[in-house]
Amino acid sequence: MTVDPTNLAGSNALIIGGLGFIGSNLAMRLVELGASVLLVDSMNPLYGGNLHNIAPIKDRVRVNIADVRDKHSLSYLVKDQQVIFNLAGQTSHMDSMADPFTDLEINCTAQLSLLEVCRAHNPDAKLVFASTRQIYGRPQYLPVDEKHPIRPVDVNGINKAAGEFYHILYNDVYGIRATVLRLTNTYGPRMRIKDARQTFLGIWIQNLLQGAAIDVWGGAQLRDFNYVDDVVDALLIAALDRASDGKVYNIGSEEVLSLEEVARLLTALRPDGRYTVRDYPAERRKIDIGDYYSDFTLFRTATGWTPKTSFREGIERTVDFFQTNREHYG
Repeated sequence: MTVDPTNLAGSNALIIGGLGFIGSNLAMRLVELGASVLLVDSMNPLYGGNLHNIAPIKDRVRVNIADVRDKHSLSYLVKDQQVIFNLAGQTSHMDSMADPFTDLEINCTAQLSLLEVCRAHNPDAKLVFASTRQIYGRPQYLPVDEKHPIRPVDVNGINKAAGEFYHILYNDVYGIRATVLRLTNTYGPRMRIKDARQTFLGIWIQNLLQGAAIDVWGGAQLRDFNYVDDVVDALLIAALDRASDGKVYNIGSEEVLSLEEVARLLTALRPDGRYTVRDYPAERRKIDIGDYYSDFTLFRTATGWTPKTSFREGIERTVDFFQTNREHYG
C-alpha cells in the first residue's frame, strides 16, 4: 500500500519525548508537512532532550516541559490531538538494572497513565508507540521476526514489553487506536553522544570527534541499524495506516554489520580515527543479547516501507552534523 504523508497537513500532532533524538527529527518532518506540532519533554539530563535539537523549527512548534509520569499535565496536553507519537522512555539498559523502579515508572506505569488519559479525554487519537528490539532478549534464531519469543534480559526490556501490551490491549478493548514499532539501533543527527545511554554509537562518535580510540567490546556481534529519517518514515506510515491499528511490527535493515565493521566504517571518516577491540566487560556480558538483526517483512509487506539509507551514507551524514554542531552535544 502507499501512504501519503501530506495527509497530515493541518492535523494536530503531539510528540511525547519531542525534544529528544527521534522526536525532534520527526517534529521537523511534521512541520514540513504542515502539521501543528506540540512537543512534550521532561528535559531530564539523563535522557535525550536538547533544545538545540529543534533550533531550525523553534518558532514553528509549541513546547511544553512536562514529565510523562504527570497524568494531570497529560490530561490537558492530549486534548484535540489527532496523532500522538509516544517516544518518551528510559533507554539505558544498565540504568534500568541499577534503578529498576524509575524504569518501571517511565516505561511501564506512565504508559498505562497515558492510555487512561486518552481513554478519558481523547479516545479518537491515534497512538504510535516506539518499542525496542530489546524485548526479545537473546535471539533463538535470526533474523528475528515478530513470532520470536519475548524473553528480555534486563528490566528495561520487561517494562517496554509491558508498555507494548498496554497499547495493544487498549486498542482491542477500548478502541484507542495504537500501533507498536519495535525499533532496532537507530542513529543519526541529534542523537545523544555524551555517553552510551541511548546507543553505543553515541559514545563512539564522541570519541571519534575527540580523537580518542573507540573501544569495541567483542567486535564479532552482528547488528542492524536504521538511519533516523527512515525511522521517521515508518512512524508516519504507522500513524496514517488504519490497517496497522492493533499491530506490532519490527523495524530493521537488510544490511547486517559486525561491531568491528561498524567501527572500521566510522573511524575511516577521520584521519585520526582508530579503534581497539577489547573483551566484553563482565557486568555487561550478563545482559548482552549477542547477535541481533530484524526480520521486518511484516511491516514491509503491509505498508511498502523499506529503509532507504545505507549505513555508510547515514553515518557520514551523522558525523558531519556533529562536527558542525559539536558544542551543543558534548
